[in-house]
Amino acid sequence: MTLTAKALGTLLLGMAGIFGAGAASAGMGPVDYDLNARLQPVPATAKWADPDFNIWCGSEIKGDDGKYHMFYSRWPRKLGHLAWVTHSEVAHAVSETPFGPWTHQAIALPARGTNFWDGSCTHNPTILRIGKTFYLYYMGNQGDGVVKSPLNWTHRNHQRIGVAVADSPFGPWQRWDKPVLDISADTNAPDAQLVTNPSVTVRPEGGVLMIYKAVGKQRPQPFGGPVVHLAATADSPLGPFTKHPGEVFGAKGVMFAAEDPFIWRGPDRYWAVVKDNDGNFTHRGYSLALWESADGFDWKLSSHPFVANPGSIRWADGHEETLTALERPQLVFANGEPIALCCAAANDTLRHGSFNVQIPLKASR
Repeated sequence: MTLTAKALGTLLLGMAGIFGAGAASAGMGPVDYDLNARLQPVPATAKWADPDFNIWCGSEIKGDDGKYHMFYSRWPRKLGHLAWVTHSEVAHAVSETPFGPWTHQAIALPARGTNFWDGSCTHNPTILRIGKTFYLYYMGNQGDGVVKSPLNWTHRNHQRIGVAVADSPFGPWQRWDKPVLDISADTNAPDAQLVTNPSVTVRPEGGVLMIYKAVGKQRPQPFGGPVVHLAATADSPLGPFTKHPGEVFGAKGVMFAAEDPFIWRGPDRYWAVVKDNDGNFTHRGYSLALWESADGFDWKLSSHPFVANPGSIRWADGHEETLTALERPQLVFANGEPIALCCAAANDTLRHGSFNVQIPLKASR
């Protein structure tokens, strides 16, 4: 299933309808996204919730069966939000449309036991298709399985990045005994403590680009820090990945400015939707911000940086709702165009009963 750089570059031009990286092949010129201007009212079916589970994350892709497949994180609602780091599992749901209604299918990446690096928890899924192969990137960890406040730091600090592979969204998913991206051995490295929140896209010259969240050890434990974002590349989606120097999505003097990147390749550059924790980039408080990059390493804010915030939800029945959380952004593409913004959401300060919402995006033209 491993693809060479040359093969990946060839496949890029044929993938426009699947993950938005091949828009150039459809004859599109340069684009300048204003995603906020494209947000549309949300149908009731586009809220994926479960009475027994907290739902977080949510990454969609269209399969050869014509249906939409969402990979999402879930854990028992009775355990509370903090159990994401100890009890999360990556699950699979299916819909006839990108906006639901959704039906749970199976647990895609169940717990494997503490003998495995990802044996206790799987979380932060993001799905990528290259050719006929599906690559499911995720965070995994292991620990004692005890829910603690403010967090179980053993689980949190054991976060590593993995990839699972299948020929169908229904699996079976093949996993490996080692992470696809691990922490750096140098204790002064910006990713010496943990790596998590991967987002991956195909590079036009071949291979793949990953942007990931990392935590160093310069600050006191157990939190450590600072919290940064870094880039890595590989000739194959299965790695090995080469880490590149330099931090991205940062704000001077801010220890934890951003989180939850989602990246994709447009006709002429890379794009990213990133959670702006305090409004350092959008100047709209806690929100989602749009970035762009020519090479995937040097990033700048786009000309329309504000994407959405928890007050952006308008439902199709006419009512507006201010949420307490709108995070983990992911886009759904059709023919190279983004058609939906998927986010983890909550309407309770404790994030009890969190869910995924799929916000329609109107066409750019």
